[in-house]
Amino acid sequence: MKFRGKPYWWDTVRLAAEGSRTPVPERVDVAIIGAGYTGLAAARELGRRGARVAVLEAETAGWGASSRNGGMVLTGLKLGVVELCAKLGRELTARMYQASMEAIACVEHIVSEEQIDCTFARCGHLEVASKPNHYRRLADWAEVIARDFGREVRLVPRGEMGSEIGSRIYHGGLVDEGSAGLNPARYVAGLASAAQKAGATICERARVETIERSADGGAAGFRLATAGGSVWAREVFVATSGYTGAATPELRRRVVPIGSYIIATEPLPAGLAAELVPRGRMIFDSKYFLHYFRLTPDGRMLFGGRAAFFPETERTIRRSAEILRRDMVRVYPQLAQSPVEYAWGGTLDFTFDMLPHAGTLDGLHFALGYAGHGVAMATYLGTKMAAAIAGENPALPFALVPFPGAPLGLYNGRPWFLPLASAWYRLLDFVQ
Repeated sequence: MKFRGKPYWWDTVRLAAEGSRTPVPERVDVAIIGAGYTGLAAARELGRRGARVAVLEAETAGWGASSRNGGMVLTGLKLGVVELCAKLGRELTARMYQASMEAIACVEHIVSEEQIDCTFARCGHLEVASKPNHYRRLADWAEVIARDFGREVRLVPRGEMGSEIGSRIYHGGLVDEGSAGLNPARYVAGLASAAQKAGATICERARVETIERSADGGAAGFRLATAGGSVWAREVFVATSGYTGAATPELRRRVVPIGSYIIATEPLPAGLAAELVPRGRMIFDSKYFLHYFRLTPDGRMLFGGRAAFFPETERTIRRSAEILRRDMVRVYPQLAQSPVEYAWGGTLDFTFDMLPHAGTLDGLHFALGYAGHGVAMATYLGTKMAAAIAGENPALPFALVPFPGAPLGLYNGRPWFLPLASAWYRLLDFVQ
């Protein structure tokens, strides 16, 4: 199978000029590590508040998961609401769920205010039940969301699924009209432009190598050594998600990088595209080894999933493309003859409790752990943490939950256990 081994989205926008590099400044108020959604949203907010900000990016702005994902702007979190209520209680779960709604509104506001051309649309999402008992679980979720959170979502029985999806393999679904879709690469490029317009400096090819406490002129702060030079900052905000590295070991031990892979077909005939996704929803299934899929604005089927747990390499991308094409045809036999034009991978950030976390650790501010819900939540937490750094006290329910590391401390940032985790989740998909 021949395909272009890069994100489809990259061919819709210019993320960075070749050979461009902004010098690392000597001194700033806030140094932000990572130029994805989290870091750029924070830089925009801090710049608008008058702070001197440098965003230090190991590659180029938006290079990581922020330009490689499916462009799904989703309500909720990785864990279902029933499980969250049992784990955290109804009050805290309700606050987290409300934050997920505010996160989508945050994206929508920035897109509108900054006039970012990224095809943002409140198209809603459809979660499809892979087994009959999964549909019963969706019904339980709908009841909790209506009773405890005051929102209505809609169950779709199996016999009515034809109005939502051109596939017959699912046992019903749940529609949430609050979710949205966008072009993630255009969005992150727009965020970068907005951050620069607000006065932030984005330094590309400036991987942070070390961070040390350091005083400057009697002021406490940090000295960051980067591949592009050294900078002193009063505050440091870590926004590295699945690419968290050795410069922040305490955070690295709490974040597991997991690969996710996507294929995109050639543009489909308009009639076929409308048959596959009649209402233009963002769609994902109910499995642990889940699939997620949607139509792109030019009518391609974009189909992704955890075909491999390991972060992307040329080998894992090729193997994942084969798996995903097989699975896509199982969902949509109509695509058996549709060529795959693009295949790529990206790295997600999972925490050990599968919740986002934000706060301060060893004097460093951070926000990460989005587990596939990062388009909205990363933008939101980046903006909120910027307000916190500026001296406000924003209400962040994710800061109220302890940030766990691995059981018994058996993880130092190198995910040796991913094959075991992969086997475990495949077993759960089989038995549950």
